Amino acid sequence: MDKFILDTNLFFNMGADLGLGDNTEKIITTITEKILSLKKAGLAEFFMPPRAVDELLSFFENKTQAFLKNFLSSITIKSPEVDGLSFPAAVFYKMVDDIRGRSLRGLNIGEEEIVASGRKMLGEEKNLSQKDFQIKIGEAIKKFRERYRNATRTGFLDSLTDLDIIVLAKEQGGFLVTTDEGVLAWGRAFGAKELPSPSFIRRLDDLASLRHQE
Repeated sequence: MDKFILDTNLFFNMGADLGLGDNTEKIITTITEKILSLKKAGLAEFFMPPRAVDELLSFFENKTQAFLKNFLSSITIKSPEVDGLSFPAAVFYKMVDDIRGRSLRGLNIGEEEIVASGRKMLGEEKNLSQKDFQIKIGEAIKKFRERYRNATRTGFLDSLTDLDIIVLAKEQGGFLVTTDEGVLAWGRAFGAKELPSPSFIRRLDDLASLRHQE
């Protein structure tokens, strides 16, 4: 039986072009139908850790909608057993080194943006009104936040939810299904199986065809 560990971004990343619908509700509804069909045939099982479920529900004001209830009842919600699973120490050394490098890059970017902003304010535009000052400094802060996020978070594990998904995939021997490059990269470091999101739908369809052949 195939096992799949689902990341929240599958339902919101429209750029992944999974061919399941043009909005989150349609995507969740279509995936739920596929899950129920494959579970009934005993061909697949689908998991999400509680933190990922909480993250999914946080995007909806009404958390009791039928399509959400149907989806959550079709999957297995399970926390990884972190105390009973071991990983090579080299993985954590790599993680710590990556964290340190990203932090330093983020600080350097912050200094660059602050210096550039200060030079502009004090050099070219000394007589700014308070409103104009706030507009200008707001632009600098926005750019700083974007660059800092890209330097420290893109391609990295930036939440416990991400780690839960990877550890659960490793624990269950299931496929890690995500559109997040950081989760994929660290899933590989931890030795988890993976399935690119476009291939995920293809695999579900292949499993469904096996059911119809029986």
